[in-house]
Amino acid sequence: MPELATKAEKILRGIPASAGVCRGTIFVLGRPQATVPRRELSPEHVPGEISRLEQALVQTRHDILEVQHKVCATMGAQEGGIFDAHLLVLEDPTLLDEVQRSMVEGRVNAEYAFHVFAEKYASALEASEDDYLRERATDLRDVTSRVLNNLLGRREDHDLKRLTEPCIVVAHDLNPSVTAQLDRKTVLGFAIDSGGRTSHTAIMARSLRIPAVVGLKSASAELESGQYALVDGFNGLIIVNPTDQTLFEYGQIIRKQVSLEEKLRDVVAKPAVTLDGQLVTLSANVEQAADAEQVRANGGEGVGLFRTEFLFIHRTTMPTEEEQFQAYDEVARRLHPDPVVIRTLDLGGDKLMSHLGLPPELNPFLGWRAIRYCLQDPAMFRAQLRAILRAGARGNVKLMYPMISGLEELDQANAFVEECKAELRAAGTPFDEDIEIGAMIEIPSAALVAESLAKRVKFFSLGTNDLIQYTLAVDRMNERVAHLYEPTHPAILRLIHATVTAGHRHGLWVGVCGEMAGDPEMVPLLLGLGVDKLSVAASLLPAVKFLIRRLKMPEARELAEFALQCESGAEIAARCHTLAREIAPSLFENQP
Repeated sequence: MPELATKAEKILRGIPASAGVCRGTIFVLGRPQATVPRRELSPEHVPGEISRLEQALVQTRHDILEVQHKVCATMGAQEGGIFDAHLLVLEDPTLLDEVQRSMVEGRVNAEYAFHVFAEKYASALEASEDDYLRERATDLRDVTSRVLNNLLGRREDHDLKRLTEPCIVVAHDLNPSVTAQLDRKTVLGFAIDSGGRTSHTAIMARSLRIPAVVGLKSASAELESGQYALVDGFNGLIIVNPTDQTLFEYGQIIRKQVSLEEKLRDVVAKPAVTLDGQLVTLSANVEQAADAEQVRANGGEGVGLFRTEFLFIHRTTMPTEEEQFQAYDEVARRLHPDPVVIRTLDLGGDKLMSHLGLPPELNPFLGWRAIRYCLQDPAMFRAQLRAILRAGARGNVKLMYPMISGLEELDQANAFVEECKAELRAAGTPFDEDIEIGAMIEIPSAALVAESLAKRVKFFSLGTNDLIQYTLAVDRMNERVAHLYEPTHPAILRLIHATVTAGHRHGLWVGVCGEMAGDPEMVPLLLGLGVDKLSVAASLLPAVKFLIRRLKMPEARELAEFALQCESGAEIAARCHTLAREIAPSLFENQP
């Protein structure tokens, strides 16, 4: 044990951001240098300086898109979507107008004007009593740092290149773009002064599975590089110079973690079947063909949701039909004979659309998105449908429409499919004549007319994220109202039950591909409500399968019956919490 561990133990308390325990030496990250020179300009030099600012903004946008692309490829589209907020900062006309006005009136250089305005705005956000606004200050400073680096011709490495041995990073703050690129070989965990559990940095840490504590206030000033410490991401603690007793107690927790990981590895190759023999189809949500490897490695039975947006949002031109076909065909080939459900384009809402030149909307979640956009862009929609139909020639591809709100949209989409089939047939191009078509149920209106929809499709897939959001009128990414986002709200469960009932009455299978499916506490409830298939992030497959293999269907049905009669979402959640821990306690041992 390091010599420093014999000194007095010191505990700093913060906010748990990412579960897990790690121990090692501390590396205190210095705050980025914020020195920004001020230069007075002559009137004739101001236009050139404004041009220099515009070029820096363009370069910054390119830099952020590059980071976003890497994050989407390694973590997923949801995490990559965090950087949409950064891109919107660069497109804020108020910011650009104010900075330019400052440059013209004050005759000062671009970097100084930008720094003063951005810091004033960030400080105002930071001083807010609203957690959501305070945490957005970090995003603004991340973008500001990038713009200033481009203006000043410097590249910031945050001292992370100096890391050669595994350590615990302690810092005043870590920008999301830095967190996203941490090397897990050298960063065991991190602890920062700022932020909260819902900050983008915390979300990144959970995606990377790095133990993390945030909101420590003064850790970066109190601690020194070289000290020995332990990070408890379950309870939000960093323990400096842990005693032998502390190390022993946390050693037990770590051993339980290792034991659980071994148990999860053991179920990967086994079927997702309950103790009383009910087989559940457990598949994965993916963004690109390369994800097929993770589906296999984690024991998934094919793909329950292929998010095709990844092919569209990280480029300046539309993908061709052939490019799409290659991507769809590759994942179908790699997972054959397991099924691959490909969702047609679901742009809009929280997914960046600026590359396609689509106009901004006041309320994009209620606007021109998903199937609505596809139906009004026939050329784009036909190209995608033909690519999916062609990939279906392998026999294991299914097609699914997002955001169906009623019968008219479904009929229009099906008519497009028939037209595309006729085109391929006339050209002699192989495709699946009998491809199964399904509809996502993620709008309350669709759940309420599920009986009609069921006559025209082969399956339903419940997108619980949007279903909850639209039913409860809650933006789950807005921390000011996120507490109202309640998966166990009685209205949500009745909509799910109505969808399952309608689907089964017409011989359809019904799946769930939203976040509820990947939450072990929610799985018994969903199965009790009659859901046939679950599709989750590949990394969550082992944990969900582990729980299913310890569940008995009478327990699940009893839970569902209680939930459908209960008036309180909190009571339902508590019952789900209790049952999950009774049947699979090792999944939750270190959780509160």
